[in-house]
Amino acid sequence: MSTPRIIAILRGVREHEVAAQLDALRAAGIESVEIPLNAQGAEASLEAALGYAGTQMRIGAGTVLDAAALSRVARIGAHFVLTPNLNDAVVHAAAAQGIEAVVGVATPSEAFAALAAGAAALKIFPAASLGTGFIAALRAVLPPVPLYAVGGIDERNLAAFIAAGCTGAGLGGALYRAGQTARQTYARAIALQAAMEAVAA
Repeated sequence: MSTPRIIAILRGVREHEVAAQLDALRAAGIESVEIPLNAQGAEASLEAALGYAGTQMRIGAGTVLDAAALSRVARIGAHFVLTPNLNDAVVHAAAAQGIEAVVGVATPSEAFAALAAGAAALKIFPAASLGTGFIAALRAVLPPVPLYAVGGIDERNLAAFIAAGCTGAGLGGALYRAGQTARQTYARAIALQAAMEAVAA
């Protein structure tokens, strides 16, 4: 699969809801999904997602805070992991398991340290607080590594972050909130995809 523009963050999705939510996302053209671990039942939902659509979608674990969590999601078969912070042990463990690590950073020093540790991509977090000026300045000094804006990104500011130099965005509350229907997810996904497509127009 090509480098994703949108990573759907399904925080709090329940195991029995996974299939319908993934179908809604795929119907809207989103094929990369993160299931954060800081919600009850997250690992069961991750396993269900991988079992249902692991050959058609990129499915990974988010909020991976330590090497033990990394090992658990590796056993489940996660395609990638996202972290909210730079933890060398997690990045090294991901590399050892052959899992792509998208590492959370908020400073240039963290960004370069994450790349040196083996990060495949960088998660700029919290992006809305850091702003598009930070993205543009960081992009100017970084090698051509994928950058994802995460935290406070929605259809109103998505285009600005892409224009500033982000490859794409991780979308949480703007796309999915625990308990919403698959129909609601589809409608939000279509709106966000339209905002993304407007950037390229």
